[in-house]
Amino acid sequence: MNKSELAKAVADKAGITKAQGGDAVDAVIDAIVAAAKGGDTVQLAGFGTFHAKHREAREVRNPRTGEKMMSKAKTSLAFRPASALKDI
Repeated sequence: MNKSELAKAVADKAGITKAQGGDAVDAVIDAIVAAAKGGDTVQLAGFGTFHAKHREAREVRNPRTGEKMMSKAKTSLAFRPASALKDI
């Protein structure tokens, strides 16, 4: 399922237009991203938790040349599914 299919499913379930369903999906995604950027977690009961995960810089190897180099430190969005979701 891609984003437009999700928007259509939301619109059908909520009884709204597909454009409004797309706006709703965009709003949820924007809220999750904004919370993660602010260092907050987003917990959705029965679904899971979105949180920012920081990764330190580390030594990596270029597979083509074998040269060792340092990767950059970065923060990425991580998802931890709820136990109810794991059982599916």
